[in-house]
Amino acid sequence: MLKTEKQSNSRLLILIGTIITQIGLGTIYTWSLFNQPLADKFGWQLSRVSVTFSITSFALAFATLFAGKIQDKIGIRKLITLSGIILGGGLILTSKVNSIGMLYLTAGVIVGAADGIAYMTSLSNCIKWFPEKKGLISGISVGSYGAGSLIFKYVNSGVISSKGVTFAFLCWGIIAFILVSGGAQLLKDAQEVTVVDAKAEVKNDYTPTQMLKKKEAYLLFIMMFTACMSGLYLIGIVKDIGVQLAGLNTAVAANAVAMVAIFNTAGRIILGALSDKVGRLKVLLFTFAVTAISVFVMDTVHLNFGIFFACVAGIAFCFGGNITVFPAIVGDFFGLKNHSKNYGIIYQGFGIGALSGSVIASIAGSFKATFVVIGVMCLISIVIALTIRVPQEKTSRRTKLEGRTA
Repeated sequence: MLKTEKQSNSRLLILIGTIITQIGLGTIYTWSLFNQPLADKFGWQLSRVSVTFSITSFALAFATLFAGKIQDKIGIRKLITLSGIILGGGLILTSKVNSIGMLYLTAGVIVGAADGIAYMTSLSNCIKWFPEKKGLISGISVGSYGAGSLIFKYVNSGVISSKGVTFAFLCWGIIAFILVSGGAQLLKDAQEVTVVDAKAEVKNDYTPTQMLKKKEAYLLFIMMFTACMSGLYLIGIVKDIGVQLAGLNTAVAANAVAMVAIFNTAGRIILGALSDKVGRLKVLLFTFAVTAISVFVMDTVHLNFGIFFACVAGIAFCFGGNITVFPAIVGDFFGLKNHSKNYGIIYQGFGIGALSGSVIASIAGSFKATFVVIGVMCLISIVIALTIRVPQEKTSRRTKLEGRTA
Protein backbone atom coordinates (compact mmCIF):
# COMPACT_ATOMS: atom_id res chain seq x y z
CA MET A 1 0.00 0.00 0.00
CA LEU A 2 1.41 3.36 -1.01
CA LYS A 3 1.70 5.93 1.70
CA THR A 4 -0.22 9.11 0.93
CA GLU A 5 0.97 12.49 2.17
CA LYS A 6 -1.97 12.57 4.57
CA GLN A 7 -0.99 9.20 6.02
CA SER A 8 2.61 10.32 6.44
CA ASN A 9 1.59 13.50 8.27
CA SER A 10 -0.81 11.55 10.48
CA ARG A 11 1.85 8.99 11.37
CA LEU A 12 4.36 11.74 12.15
CA LEU A 13 1.94 13.43 14.56
CA ILE A 14 1.25 10.09 16.26
CA LEU A 15 4.99 9.49 16.64
CA ILE A 16 5.45 12.98 18.14
CA GLY A 17 2.54 12.39 20.53
CA THR A 18 4.02 9.05 21.57
CA ILE A 19 7.42 10.64 22.23
CA ILE A 20 5.88 13.37 24.42
CA THR A 21 3.80 10.79 26.30
CA GLN A 22 6.75 8.45 26.85
CA ILE A 23 8.96 11.28 28.15
CA GLY A 24 6.29 12.05 30.77
CA LEU A 25 5.97 8.37 31.71
CA GLY A 26 9.74 7.89 31.97
CA THR A 27 10.00 10.43 34.77
CA ILE A 28 9.19 7.69 37.30
CA TYR A 29 12.74 6.40 36.89
CA THR A 30 13.96 9.39 38.90
CA TRP A 31 12.49 7.77 42.02
CA SER A 32 15.87 7.09 43.65
CA LEU A 33 16.26 10.86 44.10
CA PHE A 34 13.33 10.84 46.53
CA ASN A 35 14.36 7.97 48.83
CA GLN A 36 16.73 9.79 51.17
CA PRO A 37 14.75 13.08 51.34
CA LEU A 38 11.60 11.14 52.30
CA ALA A 39 13.51 9.12 54.90
CA ASP A 40 14.95 12.33 56.38
CA LYS A 41 11.62 14.20 56.38
CA PHE A 42 9.52 11.50 58.07
CA GLY A 43 12.17 9.51 59.93
CA TRP A 44 11.41 6.35 57.97
CA GLN A 45 14.00 3.66 57.34
CA LEU A 46 15.65 4.14 53.96
CA SER A 47 15.14 0.47 53.09
CA ARG A 48 11.39 0.78 53.66
CA VAL A 49 11.18 3.87 51.46
CA SER A 50 13.20 2.14 48.74
CA VAL A 51 10.62 -0.66 48.55
CA THR A 52 8.25 1.89 46.98
CA PHE A 53 9.89 1.65 43.58
CA SER A 54 9.71 -2.14 43.60
CA ILE A 55 5.97 -1.80 44.20
CA THR A 56 5.77 0.78 41.40
CA SER A 57 7.59 -1.56 38.99
CA PHE A 58 5.39 -4.53 39.88
CA ALA A 59 2.16 -2.48 39.60
CA LEU A 60 3.41 -1.10 36.28
CA ALA A 61 3.94 -4.58 34.83
CA PHE A 62 0.76 -6.09 36.29
CA ALA A 63 -1.44 -3.29 34.95
CA THR A 64 -0.27 -3.97 31.39
CA LEU A 65 -2.32 -7.20 31.48
CA PHE A 66 -5.50 -5.11 31.32
CA ALA A 67 -4.27 -2.23 29.15
CA GLY A 68 -5.24 -3.70 25.78
CA LYS A 69 -8.78 -4.57 26.87
CA ILE A 70 -9.38 -1.06 28.21
CA GLN A 71 -8.03 0.46 24.99
CA ASP A 72 -10.45 -1.67 22.94
CA LYS A 73 -13.36 -0.18 24.90
CA ILE A 74 -12.48 3.53 25.11
CA GLY A 75 -9.76 4.14 22.54
CA ILE A 76 -6.12 5.18 22.82
CA ARG A 77 -6.64 8.94 23.21
CA LYS A 78 -9.12 8.68 26.09
CA LEU A 79 -7.09 5.94 27.77
CA ILE A 80 -3.78 7.84 27.71
CA THR A 81 -5.50 11.07 28.80
CA LEU A 82 -7.09 9.26 31.74
CA SER A 83 -3.76 7.62 32.59
CA GLY A 84 -2.09 11.03 32.60
CA ILE A 85 -4.72 12.36 35.01
CA ILE A 86 -4.30 9.38 37.35
CA LEU A 87 -0.49 9.45 37.12
CA GLY A 88 -0.34 13.18 37.86
CA GLY A 89 -2.97 12.84 40.57
CA GLY A 90 -1.07 9.99 42.21
CA LEU A 91 2.09 12.09 42.39
CA ILE A 92 0.20 15.11 43.71
CA LEU A 93 -1.42 12.88 46.39
CA THR A 94 2.07 11.65 47.29
CA SER A 95 2.94 15.23 48.27
CA LYS A 96 0.30 14.87 51.02
CA VAL A 97 1.29 11.47 52.46
CA ASN A 98 2.27 11.09 56.12
CA SER A 99 2.60 7.31 56.40
CA ILE A 100 4.63 4.65 54.63
CA GLY A 101 1.44 2.78 53.75
CA MET A 102 0.03 5.80 51.94
CA LEU A 103 3.33 6.22 50.11
CA TYR A 104 3.12 2.62 48.87
CA LEU A 105 -0.46 3.22 47.70
CA THR A 106 -0.01 6.55 45.92
CA ALA A 107 3.55 6.46 44.56
CA GLY A 108 3.58 2.66 44.28
CA VAL A 109 0.24 1.21 43.19
CA ILE A 110 -1.53 4.24 41.66
CA VAL A 111 1.45 5.76 39.86
CA GLY A 112 2.78 2.38 38.74
CA ALA A 113 -0.54 1.15 37.33
CA ALA A 114 -1.25 4.39 35.44
CA ASP A 115 2.28 4.47 34.05
CA GLY A 116 2.15 0.83 32.92
CA ILE A 117 -1.18 1.14 31.11
CA ALA A 118 -0.08 4.27 29.24
CA TYR A 119 3.37 2.86 28.47
CA MET A 120 2.10 -0.40 27.00
CA THR A 121 -0.74 0.98 24.90
CA SER A 122 1.08 4.02 23.48
CA LEU A 123 4.10 1.86 22.56
CA SER A 124 2.03 -0.89 20.91
CA ASN A 125 -0.17 1.61 19.11
CA CYS A 126 2.84 3.41 17.64
CA ILE A 127 4.42 0.14 16.48
CA LYS A 128 1.16 -0.74 14.70
CA TRP A 129 1.34 2.54 12.78
CA PHE A 130 4.86 1.66 11.57
CA PRO A 131 4.82 -2.13 11.00
CA GLU A 132 7.68 -1.88 8.49
CA LYS A 133 9.97 -0.29 11.12
CA LYS A 134 9.04 -2.06 14.35
CA GLY A 135 12.55 -2.01 15.78
CA LEU A 136 13.27 1.64 15.00
CA ILE A 137 9.89 2.87 16.26
CA SER A 138 10.15 0.75 19.40
CA GLY A 139 13.62 2.23 19.93
CA ILE A 140 12.39 5.81 19.53
CA SER A 141 9.40 5.24 21.80
CA VAL A 142 11.22 3.35 24.55
CA GLY A 143 14.22 5.67 24.12
CA SER A 144 11.93 8.62 24.85
CA TYR A 145 10.90 6.86 28.06
CA GLY A 146 14.58 6.63 28.98
CA ALA A 147 15.15 10.26 28.01
CA GLY A 148 12.39 11.27 30.42
CA SER A 149 14.35 9.75 33.30
CA LEU A 150 17.56 11.47 32.18
CA ILE A 151 15.99 14.92 31.74
CA PHE A 152 13.98 14.83 34.95
CA LYS A 153 16.92 13.60 36.97
CA TYR A 154 18.06 17.21 36.87
CA VAL A 155 14.59 18.78 37.06
CA ASN A 156 13.43 16.83 40.12
CA SER A 157 16.84 17.03 41.78
CA GLY A 158 16.83 20.82 41.42
CA VAL A 159 13.33 21.21 42.86
CA ILE A 160 14.07 18.87 45.78
CA SER A 161 17.20 20.81 46.72
CA SER A 162 15.57 24.23 46.41
CA LYS A 163 11.95 23.69 47.49
CA GLY A 164 11.91 20.35 49.33
CA VAL A 165 10.58 16.88 48.57
CA THR A 166 6.88 17.69 49.15
CA PHE A 167 6.84 20.54 46.65
CA ALA A 168 8.85 18.41 44.22
CA PHE A 169 6.09 15.78 44.14
CA LEU A 170 3.52 18.50 43.46
CA CYS A 171 5.52 19.95 40.55
CA TRP A 172 6.34 16.49 39.20
CA GLY A 173 2.66 15.51 39.21
CA ILE A 174 1.62 18.63 37.31
CA ILE A 175 4.38 18.24 34.70
CA ALA A 176 3.70 14.51 34.22
CA PHE A 177 -0.01 15.21 33.75
CA ILE A 178 0.68 17.89 31.11
CA LEU A 179 3.14 15.73 29.16
CA VAL A 180 1.16 12.48 29.18
CA SER A 181 -2.31 13.93 28.67
CA GLY A 182 -0.98 16.52 26.22
CA GLY A 183 0.81 13.93 24.12
CA ALA A 184 -2.36 11.82 24.11
CA GLN A 185 -4.20 14.47 22.08
CA LEU A 186 -2.01 13.65 19.07
CA LEU A 187 -2.67 9.91 19.25
CA LYS A 188 -5.08 7.91 17.13
CA ASP A 189 -5.96 4.23 17.21
CA ALA A 190 -4.06 2.30 14.57
CA GLN A 191 -5.85 0.25 11.95
CA GLU A 192 -5.06 -3.45 11.92
CA VAL A 193 -2.50 -2.93 9.15
CA THR A 194 -1.70 0.62 8.10
CA VAL A 195 1.27 -0.10 5.84
CA VAL A 196 2.17 -3.45 4.39
CA ASP A 197 5.81 -4.46 4.68
CA ALA A 198 6.68 -6.20 1.42
CA LYS A 199 9.57 -8.07 3.05
CA ALA A 200 7.51 -9.46 5.93
CA GLU A 201 6.24 -13.02 5.96
CA VAL A 202 2.53 -13.60 6.39
CA LYS A 203 1.99 -14.69 9.97
CA ASN A 204 -0.94 -15.37 12.25
CA ASP A 205 -2.29 -12.71 14.54
CA TYR A 206 -2.44 -14.75 17.74
CA THR A 207 -4.89 -14.04 20.52
CA PRO A 208 -3.45 -14.20 24.04
CA THR A 209 -5.03 -17.64 24.53
CA GLN A 210 -3.49 -18.92 21.31
CA MET A 211 -0.12 -17.41 22.19
CA LEU A 212 -0.08 -19.13 25.58
CA LYS A 213 -0.40 -22.49 23.84
CA LYS A 214 2.94 -21.91 22.15
CA LYS A 215 6.21 -22.81 23.88
CA GLU A 216 7.80 -19.73 22.29
CA ALA A 217 5.75 -17.49 24.59
CA TYR A 218 7.30 -19.08 27.68
CA LEU A 219 10.79 -18.98 26.21
CA LEU A 220 10.40 -15.27 25.45
CA PHE A 221 9.15 -14.78 29.01
CA ILE A 222 12.30 -16.43 30.41
CA MET A 223 14.48 -14.12 28.31
CA MET A 224 12.43 -11.07 29.31
CA PHE A 225 12.69 -12.05 32.97
CA THR A 226 16.47 -12.50 32.69
CA ALA A 227 16.96 -9.19 30.88
CA CYS A 228 14.92 -7.24 33.43
CA MET A 229 16.27 -8.99 36.52
CA SER A 230 19.87 -8.32 35.48
CA GLY A 231 19.30 -4.78 34.26
CA LEU A 232 17.04 -3.51 37.02
CA TYR A 233 19.01 -5.11 39.85
CA LEU A 234 22.43 -3.94 38.70
CA ILE A 235 21.25 -0.47 37.74
CA GLY A 236 19.50 -0.11 41.11
CA ILE A 237 22.67 -0.83 43.11
CA VAL A 238 25.24 0.71 40.77
CA LYS A 239 26.32 3.35 43.28
CA ASP A 240 26.77 0.76 46.03
CA ILE A 241 28.84 -1.50 43.75
CA GLY A 242 31.13 1.42 42.94
CA VAL A 243 31.72 2.19 46.60
CA GLN A 244 31.96 -1.35 48.01
CA LEU A 245 33.60 -3.33 45.20
CA ALA A 246 35.50 -0.73 43.17
CA GLY A 247 36.62 1.40 46.13
CA LEU A 248 35.30 4.64 44.63
CA ASN A 249 34.27 7.57 46.76
CA THR A 250 30.56 8.38 46.95
CA ALA A 251 30.70 11.36 44.58
CA VAL A 252 32.52 9.44 41.83
CA ALA A 253 30.28 6.38 42.21
CA ALA A 254 27.20 8.62 41.98
CA ASN A 255 28.28 9.67 38.49
CA ALA A 256 27.51 6.13 37.40
CA VAL A 257 23.80 6.90 37.87
CA ALA A 258 23.89 9.55 35.14
CA MET A 259 26.07 7.33 32.95
CA VAL A 260 23.59 4.48 33.29
CA ALA A 261 20.77 6.74 32.09
CA ILE A 262 22.81 7.86 29.07
CA PHE A 263 23.87 4.37 27.98
CA ASN A 264 20.42 2.94 28.73
CA THR A 265 18.81 5.51 26.43
CA ALA A 266 21.47 5.03 23.74
CA GLY A 267 20.95 1.26 23.80
CA ARG A 268 17.23 1.68 23.26
CA ILE A 269 17.64 3.77 20.13
CA ILE A 270 20.74 2.14 18.58
CA LEU A 271 19.86 -1.51 19.17
CA GLY A 272 16.22 -0.98 18.25
CA ALA A 273 17.16 0.38 14.82
CA LEU A 274 19.87 -2.26 14.40
CA SER A 275 17.37 -5.06 15.04
CA ASP A 276 15.47 -4.06 11.88
CA LYS A 277 18.64 -4.65 9.86
CA VAL A 278 20.35 -7.67 11.43
CA GLY A 279 17.41 -9.38 13.18
CA ARG A 280 16.04 -9.27 16.72
CA LEU A 281 17.50 -12.59 17.86
CA LYS A 282 21.02 -11.59 16.84
CA VAL A 283 20.66 -8.42 18.93
CA LEU A 284 19.48 -10.49 21.91
CA LEU A 285 22.47 -12.81 21.52
CA PHE A 286 24.74 -9.76 21.68
CA THR A 287 23.02 -8.20 24.71
CA PHE A 288 22.92 -11.38 26.79
CA ALA A 289 26.55 -12.17 25.92
CA VAL A 290 27.74 -8.69 26.96
CA THR A 291 25.68 -8.82 30.16
CA ALA A 292 27.03 -12.27 31.04
CA ILE A 293 30.64 -11.19 30.44
CA SER A 294 30.10 -8.04 32.51
CA VAL A 295 28.66 -9.80 35.56
CA PHE A 296 31.27 -12.58 35.48
CA VAL A 297 34.02 -9.93 35.27
CA MET A 298 32.58 -8.09 38.27
CA ASP A 299 32.40 -11.39 40.13
CA THR A 300 35.99 -12.51 39.45
CA VAL A 301 38.13 -9.42 38.72
CA HIS A 302 39.31 -6.81 41.18
CA LEU A 303 37.36 -3.75 40.09
CA ASN A 304 38.94 -0.39 39.41
CA PHE A 305 37.46 2.80 37.98
CA GLY A 306 37.76 1.73 34.32
CA ILE A 307 36.53 -1.85 34.66
CA PHE A 308 33.61 -0.79 36.86
CA PHE A 309 32.35 1.87 34.46
CA ALA A 310 32.89 -0.35 31.40
CA CYS A 311 30.85 -3.19 32.91
CA VAL A 312 28.06 -0.93 34.13
CA ALA A 313 27.89 0.91 30.80
CA GLY A 314 27.67 -2.40 28.95
CA ILE A 315 24.87 -3.71 31.15
CA ALA A 316 22.90 -0.44 30.91
CA PHE A 317 23.31 -0.29 27.11
CA CYS A 318 22.16 -3.90 26.72
CA PHE A 319 19.24 -3.53 29.13
CA GLY A 320 18.01 -0.56 27.11
CA GLY A 321 18.33 -2.60 23.93
CA ASN A 322 16.49 -5.57 25.42
CA ILE A 323 13.55 -3.45 26.57
CA THR A 324 13.34 -2.09 23.01
CA VAL A 325 13.69 -5.35 21.09
CA PHE A 326 11.11 -7.37 23.02
CA PRO A 327 8.03 -5.36 21.91
CA ALA A 328 9.16 -5.79 18.30
CA ILE A 329 9.96 -9.48 18.67
CA VAL A 330 6.55 -10.21 20.20
CA GLY A 331 5.05 -8.53 17.13
CA ASP A 332 7.26 -10.66 14.86
CA PHE A 333 6.28 -13.89 16.63
CA PHE A 334 2.59 -13.34 17.36
CA GLY A 335 1.39 -10.53 15.08
CA LEU A 336 0.35 -6.92 15.71
CA LYS A 337 -3.44 -7.19 16.00
CA ASN A 338 -3.35 -8.18 19.69
CA HIS A 339 0.11 -6.79 20.38
CA SER A 340 -0.65 -4.80 23.54
CA LYS A 341 -2.42 -7.81 25.13
CA ASN A 342 0.24 -10.32 24.10
CA TYR A 343 3.17 -8.12 25.06
CA GLY A 344 1.42 -7.33 28.33
CA ILE A 345 1.69 -11.03 29.21
CA ILE A 346 5.35 -11.34 28.24
CA TYR A 347 6.02 -8.04 30.03
CA GLN A 348 5.21 -9.66 33.37
CA GLY A 349 8.85 -10.75 33.21
CA PHE A 350 9.65 -7.09 33.94
CA GLY A 351 7.66 -6.95 37.17
CA ILE A 352 8.79 -10.36 38.43
CA GLY A 353 12.37 -9.59 37.38
CA ALA A 354 12.26 -6.27 39.24
CA LEU A 355 11.43 -8.09 42.49
CA SER A 356 13.56 -11.21 41.93
CA GLY A 357 16.94 -9.47 41.80
CA SER A 358 16.58 -8.14 45.33
CA VAL A 359 15.13 -11.43 46.62
CA ILE A 360 18.01 -13.45 45.15
CA ALA A 361 20.50 -10.95 46.60
CA SER A 362 19.01 -11.30 50.08
CA ILE A 363 19.17 -15.11 49.83
CA ALA A 364 22.65 -15.21 48.25
CA GLY A 365 23.96 -12.73 50.78
CA SER A 366 26.32 -10.78 48.51
CA PHE A 367 26.63 -8.86 45.26
CA LYS A 368 29.03 -11.39 43.77
CA ALA A 369 26.89 -14.45 44.42
CA THR A 370 23.97 -12.66 42.78
CA PHE A 371 26.17 -11.84 39.76
CA VAL A 372 26.79 -15.57 39.26
CA VAL A 373 23.04 -16.31 39.24
CA ILE A 374 22.44 -13.52 36.73
CA GLY A 375 25.31 -14.75 34.56
CA VAL A 376 23.92 -18.29 34.48
CA MET A 377 20.47 -16.98 33.52
CA CYS A 378 22.08 -14.99 30.70
CA LEU A 379 23.76 -18.16 29.41
CA ILE A 380 20.40 -19.95 29.43
CA SER A 381 18.87 -17.05 27.50
CA ILE A 382 21.68 -17.24 24.94
CA VAL A 383 20.80 -20.89 24.29
CA ILE A 384 17.13 -19.95 23.89
CA ALA A 385 17.99 -17.12 21.46
CA LEU A 386 20.04 -19.56 19.38
CA THR A 387 17.23 -22.12 19.12
CA ILE A 388 13.89 -20.25 19.24
CA ARG A 389 12.02 -19.72 15.97
CA VAL A 390 8.84 -17.91 14.88
CA PRO A 391 5.77 -20.17 15.28
CA GLN A 392 4.70 -21.63 11.93
CA GLU A 393 1.17 -22.70 12.82
CA LYS A 394 -0.43 -21.10 9.77
CA THR A 395 1.82 -22.96 7.35
CA SER A 396 1.25 -26.29 9.10
CA ARG A 397 -2.52 -25.84 9.02
CA ARG A 398 -2.45 -25.09 5.30
CA THR A 399 -0.31 -28.18 4.73
CA LYS A 400 -2.73 -30.37 6.67
CA LEU A 401 -5.71 -29.07 4.67
CA GLU A 402 -3.90 -29.71 1.38
CA GLY A 403 -3.07 -33.22 2.56
CA ARG A 404 -6.68 -33.96 3.40
CA THR A 405 -7.85 -32.64 0.02
CA ALA A 406 -5.35 -34.85 -1.77
